[in-house]
This record gives sequence, structure tokens and C-alpha cells, in this order.
Amino acid sequence: MAYEIYITDAFVCSARANNTSDKSYLLLTREAGMLWASAKSVREERSKHRYALQEFSLARVSLVRGKGGWRITGAEATANLYWSSDSREERAVLRNIVRLLHRCMQGETPAPHLYDDIVEALSKRGVLSPRLETLLSLRILSTLGYVAPDAENRVLIDAESTLVALGEVTDAHEVSSKKSIARALEASHL
Repeated sequence: MAYEIYITDAFVCSARANNTSDKSYLLLTREAGMLWASAKSVREERSKHRYALQEFSLARVSLVRGKGGWRITGAEATANLYWSSDSREERAVLRNIVRLLHRCMQGETPAPHLYDDIVEALSKRGVLSPRLETLLSLRILSTLGYVAPDAENRVLIDAESTLVALGEVTDAHEVSSKKSIARALEASHL
């Protein structure tokens, strides 16, 4: 029986070691949403995919859906956002956004607009800041349905991208965004 191969862009959120040389990866994909996929023998030195599948990497992956779940059959590295960050503050923003995604995004629900927004914002060098983290968190929670757009935050949520909205953020917007994020996380018990 032949399996269909899905080729998609993915952001590697986390990884877990399995058995002796296997790993499971939590991938945020453009076409399939958040999913767990396993890769055989990826921890061995001879593995071609071990560097493409490091945490915080952007990669083009080939996936096959089998009886036991998703399997990674190929991976091509695009960039590693963690190692290309210039400061500890930028790495902290990246880590916090990945934690929020891991916490809030459930299941294989496609969200190409959300994927593009996250990758565009996190790939921009020199822009990662606590203000961008707040804005991106607000937009993620709004897209996933945890935050309802109110009068104060509508401008930020409805903007074309996070980087466009970043230019419109005022101190008042930032304060109301932080309140909305805290309220959403508290109400959803996440």
C-alpha cells in the first residue's frame, strides 16, 4: 500500500527522545497545524536530518501519515531562529512564544495565516522585543479564539501582520493587550 507524502513548511517547537536513536517532534506546520511526528534514527551521527530538525528551526519537511501517526521522511533546513538571534532577550521572546503555542494550540487545525504571521515576526532580526511578544501573543490568542477583539485591541488584531501592527502599538494598547492575554489564560485554565 502506498502512502501519500505531504511536503510542508514547519517550525520545530520541541523534541523528545524515543528509544535509542529516534525522536518525536512537535511541529507547527503551515498546512496541517500543530502535530507530533516521529523520525527514525535521527539521533545517530550518520543521520541526514538531525541538523534540519533542531528545536526552533524552520524547515521544509516531508511527512507521511501512517497507522501510528505522522512520520518524517525528509527534512531540509531553512533557518534556526534561536541561533540567529542576537541577544538573550530575543531568545527569551522566541522561547515564550513557543511555550504559548505549545500551551494553547491543540490538534491538527490548519492555520496558514497564523503560521505566516508567527514565522514573519520571529524571523525578523533586531525586532524581537517584549512589546512584539505581547503583540504576537495577543494575535495568536485571538486567532485561536481565546481573546475577543474589543475596541482597544481591534486595530492590533485586524492588522495585516504583526510587524505592521507593531508600528501602531502605543503604551495604552500594550497595557490593554497584557490585560486581555492574562484574562484569556486565566479564563481558559491554560
